[in-house]
Amino acid sequence: MNRLPARPSLTRFALSLTLLLCAALAHATALPQQRLAPGGVARIALGASAEAPRASFNGVPVMVVREGSQWLAVVGIGLAAAPGPASLVLQHDGSETSLAFAIKPFHYAEQRLKVAPGQVDLAPDDLARYERESAHAKQVIATFSETLPETLRLAPPVPGRRSSSFGLRRVFNGQSRNPHSGMDIAAPQGTPVLAPAAGRVIDTGNYFFNGNTVWLDHGAGLLTMYCHLSAISVKVGDVVAAGAPIGAVGMTGRATGPHLHWSVSLNRAMVDPALFLAPLAPAN
Repeated sequence: MNRLPARPSLTRFALSLTLLLCAALAHATALPQQRLAPGGVARIALGASAEAPRASFNGVPVMVVREGSQWLAVVGIGLAAAPGPASLVLQHDGSETSLAFAIKPFHYAEQRLKVAPGQVDLAPDDLARYERESAHAKQVIATFSETLPETLRLAPPVPGRRSSSFGLRRVFNGQSRNPHSGMDIAAPQGTPVLAPAAGRVIDTGNYFFNGNTVWLDHGAGLLTMYCHLSAISVKVGDVVAAGAPIGAVGMTGRATGPHLHWSVSLNRAMVDPALFLAPLAPAN
């Protein structure tokens, strides 16, 4: 039996639909992985509209991106957030509404250590320096530029083994400390540290705990921080491309060996950098 040829209009429609689906899928895979938990990322659908709505979480503006025909809020959840109900405030066309979501519990590892007492409690001069630096860091982390990041899929800034995971809580001599707010990557001294995405340098300096440090602003509240560097190769105001060198691995500050401490901040919340990396391929 002879088959009728496909209608050109239907063929073009099918091709167009396929291309749109592929584009939407490609866009979706560029988003960070969702983890509705302290230290995680929430992806909250905002619906369709001609212009992007403005959204905030705990009074802080959050990133809004287009996902297909819809708008999507990409929200960082701080490590100190309590599990339970939460809400995103949405402002659009002069009105304000709230979108509810739930923060779920998540268990991070805990490490108990016995150390010399002088390594737990800071001397008065060191404490004063830390408090000055902490106030400065709060100003840096409040940066919010209107330009969206080129991508929300970050490349690892250095190759190497993860020597300490995000969220790890250390207890020194029975005294609990804040959970680990970044990812530690073990690498040889001097290994180049590369920008995981395009960004602008918003801070550099030598700090008590973090040593030589660089902060990058990628846009819309997405910032990254690189600590314990042996050298810094950028200055404030520099615009760097993805893959550009920004420093080298070291062990400055409070570090017991050469490694990179890498933090990701989203709407002033430190979140797990692993959520922004490409998912690992399943083992065969």
